[in-house]
Amino acid sequence: MRITSSAFADGAAIPRRHTCDSDDLSPPLAWSAPPPDARSFVLLCDDPDAPAGTWHHWAVYDIPADRSELPAGVTADAKGFRQAANDFRRPGYGGPCPPHRHGPHRYHFRLLALSVEHLALGPAPGCREVEREARRHLLAEATLVGVYER
Repeated sequence: MRITSSAFADGAAIPRRHTCDSDDLSPPLAWSAPPPDARSFVLLCDDPDAPAGTWHHWAVYDIPADRSELPAGVTADAKGFRQAANDFRRPGYGGPCPPHRHGPHRYHFRLLALSVEHLALGPAPGCREVEREARRHLLAEATLVGVYER
């Protein structure tokens, strides 16, 4: 399984428009070659370089198995899947926003292929809860890393 973005290559800089310093739009993401028995996907974005520990920027879950992409600018109320509350305490995408002069941060966009169609979660889960529940049903995982520095 593979995840890519038309906005940046693996290991490259994330364009400013996808960060808190500009439009804060989620980047376009596409994936290919999922396991044939995948019944749904989860997309996670986190920053393991945050000063206080991993910062969770996005969790999209219950993505139908017949989808192979998310467009740029997914809004918090987008239809067809669910989104968790991020560490900014709001649902949906919260783009890279590292402390000024803290050096480059790596942002991991992780796609998880799952053996279930829907995760058993409450009405307003956080990103950590989504990942914890998703890992119970994991079939495959792919990662795309982008870098951003302020």
